[in-house]
Amino acid sequence: MAELYIRVGEDENEEPMEIPSEDDGTVLLSTVAAQFPGACGLRYRSPASQCMRGVRLVEGILHAPENDWGSLVYVVNYPKDNKRKMDEMDAASAVKMKRGIDRTSDLIILGLPWKTSEQDLKDYFVTFGEVIMVQVKRDVKTGNSKGFGFVRFTEYETQSKVISQRHMIDGRWCDCKLPNSKTGPDEPMRNCKIFVGRCTEDITTDELRQFFMQYGEVTDVFIPKPFRAFAFVTFSDDQVASALCGEDLIIKGVSVHISNAEPKHNNINQLFSNFPGRSPSLAAMFDQTQYRYPSSHV
Repeated sequence: MAELYIRVGEDENEEPMEIPSEDDGTVLLSTVAAQFPGACGLRYRSPASQCMRGVRLVEGILHAPENDWGSLVYVVNYPKDNKRKMDEMDAASAVKMKRGIDRTSDLIILGLPWKTSEQDLKDYFVTFGEVIMVQVKRDVKTGNSKGFGFVRFTEYETQSKVISQRHMIDGRWCDCKLPNSKTGPDEPMRNCKIFVGRCTEDITTDELRQFFMQYGEVTDVFIPKPFRAFAFVTFSDDQVASALCGEDLIIKGVSVHISNAEPKHNNINQLFSNFPGRSPSLAAMFDQTQYRYPSSHV
């Protein structure tokens, strides 16, 4: 399901910021507060009455009016004391305080153990600095962890320190990094597929799926026939695939090596672009498979 964003601003007349909702359509107050520190709720102007209405808040969760956020701009509510202090400050200083020159971002945590809770994450990351928000992404139907989560810090220096190293959380090494932004035409393709080398013939697609589900949602598993000692696994999140590349993992007592399943057509087109009288159809003749097998594992 595509992620839904709602438009939020400090004032009806200012440019709003898009805030992500949860899988069930609700919005966490902590998500709003991560972008607007001190926020205690949201309000909006009713199209029918033109009066301001408050958004229902239950145990830190904001619920959409009539189950639909629509295209309205929602205005942030602050406690009265906080708002009075903000009004007394210089406008430029207020902007700097709220967002900062080097502002922090939500960091994605990859490879979380199933048992890790949000409190476990907070207890771990608070040792680096003040934590604004932590979240473990869970399946809406089962409530089980999806194997990744998010954290946000108050200080940019803390964020940089956390990104620069790997983290042992509940007995497993995890990566913490900035999520990829949308790629433009000059940026590399986001790749959700990994190459699993050194597989043994008794490993099945179901066993590979069950193993890699601990890192994130698996959308496809492919073992070539006839067997060639490798397989491909595709995740729904390219960040999970990226974090696993270069790792040596143990599956059924066998060490397998994970590398990037790089889209082949980019390399084929680049190769034939160097030949005089190049023909797109000639390159297409050689593009018989969608992915190139890493040379070190063929």
